[in-house]
Amino acid sequence: MLHLWVRAEQRPNEERVGLTPEGAGALIAAGYRVTVEDSRQRMIELAGYRAAGCEIAPEGSWPDAPADAVIFGLKELPEDGTPLGHTHIMFGHAYKGQPAGQRLLARFKAGGGTLLDLEYLTHADGRRVAAFGYWAGFAGAALSALDWAAQAGGGQLGPVSTYASAEALTDDVRRALDAGGDRPAALVIGALGRVGTGAADLCSAVGIDVTKWDMAETAHGGPFPEVLEHGIFLNCILARPGTPVFVPADAKTSARALRVIGDIACDPDSEFSPIKVYDRATDWQAPVLRVQDDPVLDVMAIDNLPSLLPRESSEDFAGQLLPHLLALGTDPDGVWARARAEFAAQLPG
Repeated sequence: MLHLWVRAEQRPNEERVGLTPEGAGALIAAGYRVTVEDSRQRMIELAGYRAAGCEIAPEGSWPDAPADAVIFGLKELPEDGTPLGHTHIMFGHAYKGQPAGQRLLARFKAGGGTLLDLEYLTHADGRRVAAFGYWAGFAGAALSALDWAAQAGGGQLGPVSTYASAEALTDDVRRALDAGGDRPAALVIGALGRVGTGAADLCSAVGIDVTKWDMAETAHGGPFPEVLEHGIFLNCILARPGTPVFVPADAKTSARALRVIGDIACDPDSEFSPIKVYDRATDWQAPVLRVQDDPVLDVMAIDNLPSLLPRESSEDFAGQLLPHLLALGTDPDGVWARARAEFAAQLPG
C-alpha cells in the first residue's frame, strides 16, 4: 500500500497545499494510505481531510514517518543539515547550482533518500505535468503594479499578505492605480507560457497596456532596449543555459521609462539569471528591492508568489497533479521515472 504523507509547510506565509481533501479521498479510494499533518497556516482546513478518511499527524512530525512513506510538501525544508532518508516530493530548487540546493542534495546523499522534484515532473515532451505558474504570474504582476502605484505617491510597496481571492487582489490593484494616476505600459517576456499568461491577464484586468513577447521576439539574443521603454517589465522565463540577458547591470543608470521589474521567475542565485541589476530574492515583509534611486528602479522577486492566492493556486495545482499521484505506483507515462533519473544525475558523486 502506497503511503503519502502530506507535511505542514514550515515557511512563513506559506498557506498552500498540493493535495485537497477531494484529492485525498480519491487516493484513499484507490487504495492509498494518506496522512496529513496538522498545520497552523494551511488555507484548507484539516476537517476536510479528516472527513475524507485521512490519518492526522502532528505538525512537523514527518521525520518520524514510516520509512516507506512518501513525504509530500511544496516549499523547502528547514536547513538543519539532517540526513534525509525518505522519498520527498517537493520543489527542491537544487539543480541549477544554487548553494542551498547543493546543501539539500548533500542531505539526500547522506540519508539515502530521494528527491522527486515537482519542477521536473514532466511529460515525455518535457512539459511539466503540474505548475503554479499562472497564479505566480498573476500575483507577481499585481505586486509590481502595486509598487508602481506606491512610487507615484513617493513611496514603495510595503509588507504584503494573502488575499482571499483573485478578485479581491485585482480590486486592490485597480484602486491603487486609480489613486496613483496614469497607468504604466508593461512588457511581459514569456507571454505564451502559464506564468506569462497570468501576468498578462492581471495587467489587462486592471487596465495596464501590455506588450506580449515570447520566443520569437527574443530569439535574436539581445540587447533588448524595448525593456527600458516600458514602465513595468515582467520576466516570466526560467533561467537556464542560453537564456539571454534582458536587463543588464548598466540598465540602472541608463535612460529609461522602466521603474519596476517583476522577476516572477525569480532565480537571482543562478548564473543564468537574465536580470543583472539585483542579487537576492525579496520577501513578504520587503517585497521590493530598490536598486536605483534616480531615477527609481525597484525589483520584485518573491519566490513563492502563488502563496498570495493560496486557495486558487492550491486547488489549481492539486487538480493538475492528482492524476499523477494516482499513478505513483504504476507510472505508466514515466513521469516519476524521469524525476528519479534527474535526481540521480544531479546527486553529488
